[in-house]
Amino acid sequence: MEDPRFLAWCDRIGLLVWDEMPSAFEFAPRTVERIVREWMEVVRRDRSHPCVVTWVPMNESWGVWHLAEVAEQRHLPTALYHLTKSLDGSRPVISNDGWEITDTDILGVHDYAPHPESLRERYAGADAVARVLSDRWPGRKKVVLADPVERGLPVVLTEFGGLSYAPAAGEKWFGYGTVGSAEELTERLRGLVDAVLDNPELAGFCYTQLTDTEQERNGLLTEDREPKLPVPVLREILTRPAKAVPREDVEANRRRAGG
Repeated sequence: MEDPRFLAWCDRIGLLVWDEMPSAFEFAPRTVERIVREWMEVVRRDRSHPCVVTWVPMNESWGVWHLAEVAEQRHLPTALYHLTKSLDGSRPVISNDGWEITDTDILGVHDYAPHPESLRERYAGADAVARVLSDRWPGRKKVVLADPVERGLPVVLTEFGGLSYAPAAGEKWFGYGTVGSAEELTERLRGLVDAVLDNPELAGFCYTQLTDTEQERNGLLTEDREPKLPVPVLREILTRPAKAVPREDVEANRRRAGG
């Protein structure tokens, strides 16, 4: 949830934004009341900004730690999904980004595989992606709680990467994978991004993350906004075209989705 001034500048320069809600820590009636009230205020405040392209009321089951087992907790992200759609039916909504997704318009997966080979193997074809979503999830929790998984929804790696460049000695946590040189960072970053862009089953990605923040040292820039690699290199890696999908594959995917 960003400052309106930030959104105004995004409107002006054409930067697309996913509007997300800060997470609660524990589930309780007061939590539900506050989230619903504040989220409604967020949607009403920000829905006139053309830069906002997706609503994300919850993330990684924060505040609803037992979604899979407790029906009352599962009802909250589902209710937020439908509440958001009733307030703004023009944008996609993700009920709970990352895993344990209930109702959704985008299947947002958080996958911090440190090596490109793992990403290529895990999402190698529609059947492999279906297994990730249903019974072979990359983290400790199931990606989608709905059964069966709805076909035809876009699958997006909404968090991936997490490479930390030469962390300082003594830090307790600094990323999901470490590299010791700019050359290694370039190679690993290129490999991870290529693995996503070469895969026609994945509709998009969000690299984690843009800048270092406190203990998280996995940014492409430092906290002071100094690039860890030359900007032209970062741009070339992150903006290369995705691999074209053969027409026969598009038709096959449409048939599988019932379209």
